[in-house]
Amino acid sequence: MNGTRVALAGLVLAVAVTGCGASPTSTAGGGTGGASGPTAAEKLYAELGALSGQARRDKLVELAEQEGALDLYTSMTSDVATVVTEAFGDTFDVEINLYRAGSETVLQRILQERGAGYQGNDMVETNANELFALNKEGLLGTYAGERRDLVPEAGRFDGWTATRFNLFAPSWNTTLVPAGQQPRTWEDLADPKWDGKLSMELADYDWYLTLYTYWQQQGKSAADIDKIFADMAAGAKIVKGHTVQGELLSAGQFSVVASNYSYIVQRAKAKGAPVDYLPFVEPIVARPNGFGLMKSARHPAAAMLFADWMLQEGQKLLVDEGLTPAIVEGDDPLKQLKIIPIDVKTLVEKGPEWSRRYEKVVAGGEVLSE
Repeated sequence: MNGTRVALAGLVLAVAVTGCGASPTSTAGGGTGGASGPTAAEKLYAELGALSGQARRDKLVELAEQEGALDLYTSMTSDVATVVTEAFGDTFDVEINLYRAGSETVLQRILQERGAGYQGNDMVETNANELFALNKEGLLGTYAGERRDLVPEAGRFDGWTATRFNLFAPSWNTTLVPAGQQPRTWEDLADPKWDGKLSMELADYDWYLTLYTYWQQQGKSAADIDKIFADMAAGAKIVKGHTVQGELLSAGQFSVVASNYSYIVQRAKAKGAPVDYLPFVEPIVARPNGFGLMKSARHPAAAMLFADWMLQEGQKLLVDEGLTPAIVEGDDPLKQLKIIPIDVKTLVEKGPEWSRRYEKVVAGGEVLSE
């Protein structure tokens, strides 16, 4: 098979949005469903979703290679995205047109393209918050299959499916925090000794609401919980973006990070940075990240093939890159640890309220310029 040719589609597709004026309804997978009935893409998802095993893979490969391309938007880190797309392209004769950006930027791009009447992507792989928003807008199709059935319930949602879980964990610079002095509980982050030395992420309200709810269930009062978070934020360095936060931790700009993703810290540690997150502080807060298939995809078979592949061959690649896969086959290294998933129900129903509450919390810190 031909290797994938990854097109960095940033400015090119941005021009296409404003220049060509293409309508989603003008494509083979066009339309947005609703009163006019299911789109061509949705019909294909339903038809092939009923297949399983080799028959399903063979049919998807046949149709995807006829389509010849996949337009993928993702917020995976660039190195992981490169590994994943190149491996897919080494297996199938499908050209991947890749747009990679932060999760909020990916969401806004899709919504702006929709408003312009342009269908820029066939599928999206990003964070839970943004996938919830896209599904609420009615843009994501239904994906079914035997691999999805292996994903834990905490990773199966209307419109999207988890490929991986991001684990929120306190992390620290081992040069600045001697062995034995690192935080051992979430409450330790409120210790005055971390004033001016702790960093919090600007938009981690999903972590905040999940930990808040957990503490309430454990018997803490709202006043006690509010004080813990307020004490964390007092003097904290507030940073936008977990990757940037990890880089600053490695550089010694602060001593401890409250809630970075463990895989970011692990990857930096593997490259020799003086950082660590082990042993894990429990409970570990786990947020699903995954994919959604667009209802108006121009290359729906390629999108569905990539989805199947990500939940099968792609899972090992994610493990090799230090991520936590959605499907664990064999021994689970986290099985002895207490893990609590993001409070999905509250996130969906009251996300804006919790986002505002978290904004007030981090207002107690110092926002570092990007």
